[in-house]
Amino acid sequence: MPKMIVSIDGVVIKEVQLTKDRTTLGRRPYNDIVIDNLAVSGEHAVMQMSGMDVFLEDLNSTNGTYVNGKAIKKQQLQNGDAIEIGKYKIKFVHEGASETYEKTTVINAGSVVEPGEGQGATLGNAAIKVVSGNAAGREVPLVKVVTTIGKPGVAVAAITRRPHGYVVALVEGTQKPTINGSPIGTEAVNLHHGDLLELAGTQMQFVQH
Repeated sequence: MPKMIVSIDGVVIKEVQLTKDRTTLGRRPYNDIVIDNLAVSGEHAVMQMSGMDVFLEDLNSTNGTYVNGKAIKKQQLQNGDAIEIGKYKIKFVHEGASETYEKTTVINAGSVVEPGEGQGATLGNAAIKVVSGNAAGREVPLVKVVTTIGKPGVAVAAITRRPHGYVVALVEGTQKPTINGSPIGTEAVNLHHGDLLELAGTQMQFVQH
C-alpha cells in the first residue's frame, strides 16, 4: 500500500496511507492530508491512484509542488520520490511496486520519453513504433513488465508483459484509445504484431521482433 511520510526539518509529523483513488493535500481542514502552513495553498495538490500507479498533480498552487527538486504540474510517483511543498518534505513510499513497476515510458503529445538509464541493455522482443506526430518513426522497446503510454488527463494506457504475450488496457482518461479502430476499455486486450493503437491523438504500432 503506498504511503506519504510528511516531515519538516527532518522530523516526521505524520504518515498517511493512500487508500482512496483520490487523496487531496492542502491547508484547509477538509483535505485528506492537512498541512497547516501559509506556504501551502488551501487546495494544493492531489494524489490519484490508478491500479498500482500514483499520479501527483499540482492544483495551481501559489508556491508550487516539487518532486526531487523539480517543479511539476502532474507526474507519476516512484518509490522513494521526495516531494517538497513549502518547508515540508513528503517521502513517497510504495514498497513492492518498484520491483515490478519501473519508471514508465510516456508518449506524450507526439513526443517520446525514453526508458530510464540502464534499461536499454535488456531489450524485450517487442516495441511500440510511433507512426504519427513529431516522433513518427521512433521505436520504444517494451523492456519492462508494464509500460505506460499516453498523455495524463487525456488518455493513458498500460501495456503489460504476460507469459503468453502482451496485453493493453486503459488506465485513465476521458478519451478511449483504440486498437485497429476498436475502442479499448479497462479490460486487457491481447496485442498482436502489426496492431495499430491510437491514443491521445498519436498513432502507434505494436511490433514483435
